[in-house]
Amino acid sequence: MIMLARSHYLHCCEREIHYVEWGHERGQDDTPALILWHGLARTGRDFDDLAEALADTYRVICPDTIGRGLSQWSPEPDREYCLEFYARIAQALADQLGIARMRWVGTSMGGAIGMVAGATTLKGRISHLVLNDNGPALAQAAIERIRSYAGNPAQFDTVTEFEAYLRTIYQPYGSLSDLQWRRMAETSVRRLPSGKITAHYDPAMVRQFIVHPHDYDRWQEYDALTMPTLVLRGEKSDLLLAETAQEMTRRGPCARLEVIAGCGHAPALNVAGQIALVRAFLAE
Repeated sequence: MIMLARSHYLHCCEREIHYVEWGHERGQDDTPALILWHGLARTGRDFDDLAEALADTYRVICPDTIGRGLSQWSPEPDREYCLEFYARIAQALADQLGIARMRWVGTSMGGAIGMVAGATTLKGRISHLVLNDNGPALAQAAIERIRSYAGNPAQFDTVTEFEAYLRTIYQPYGSLSDLQWRRMAETSVRRLPSGKITAHYDPAMVRQFIVHPHDYDRWQEYDALTMPTLVLRGEKSDLLLAETAQEMTRRGPCARLEVIAGCGHAPALNVAGQIALVRAFLAE
């Protein structure tokens, strides 16, 4: 029997990490594991549609990165909000969940974590890697755009206003239904002491770009990867440039590249065609 979403917490690297688990529970059978890791200012709940669709085949784990969603905020942000620490958390999470081998789908930052972990803390343990609008070199102008809203999150009086804001800044995600936009708002909102509401993450996480300014320059790690790799690039992405995506098909794991029409940064992986593309690759 397949169980659907279950919420859990684990201590990884001395920090409490929240994750949602979909599909078969540990120990029920030999169902393969699939990690779905979200983007910079998002949460694991972004993957609800993809996770539910793949729960018939995989034990799906959707973590909230430290400082995001229901995971603990770091008391040492300058040291811990960086890809190396996130990769250590990924290893600790996999170890505690008894996952020796896994497939990995990462959107934006989640792809970078998979790339770094695949070359270091989880070397030899990721069998398939999907980089959703992420690569070993990112456009600086897009990074500055993301920092501009993520580092100083807007505040609102109502969830309805917050949802309207999300519809604006995440318009490049592509086609989301009214129900999906509402779920995004409700799963990524927190209330402030003032009574206003804002996005559910620690604004200090953007110090990654100040303290670790070259954290996303990762050709060395990418070139060390050997697992089958799929790169999904939003057709209008301003973060993963077309020339970088093409270079990824020639270096390292010589990734397969698929361009997702009608999307920018980053495809939401929430519609049938995108889900089918991911499913087929993971099954190879």
